[in-house]
Amino acid sequence: MSETPIQCMLGDVAPEFAALTDDVLFGRVWARTEELSARDRSLVTITSLVSAGNIEQLSAHIPMGLANGLSQEEIVEAITHVAFYAGWPRAVSALTLAKQLFASTGDAA
Repeated sequence: MSETPIQCMLGDVAPEFAALTDDVLFGRVWARTEELSARDRSLVTITSLVSAGNIEQLSAHIPMGLANGLSQEEIVEAITHVAFYAGWPRAVSALTLAKQLFASTGDAA
């Protein structure tokens, strides 16, 4: 079995953290699709990360959101909407990263 992204990032330093991330967060929480679809979880996660200023985490979650059915336009609109609540600089940083990610995944407008 291949290593998960979190195992590659932190598994050598924090194996228990990596296991909890894989087993609980992505194994159990993200699997609860009756409550929220993966698409909706991605939308909530992206806007939460922007609001908290955790822009670096968007490198993983924007592509995941696209894979889960969000469009580029929906991601941009969500970040634009959140700018009024989370702060303009956070939104600028998030949109700058989103633009780069869209270009690298071939989803650029």
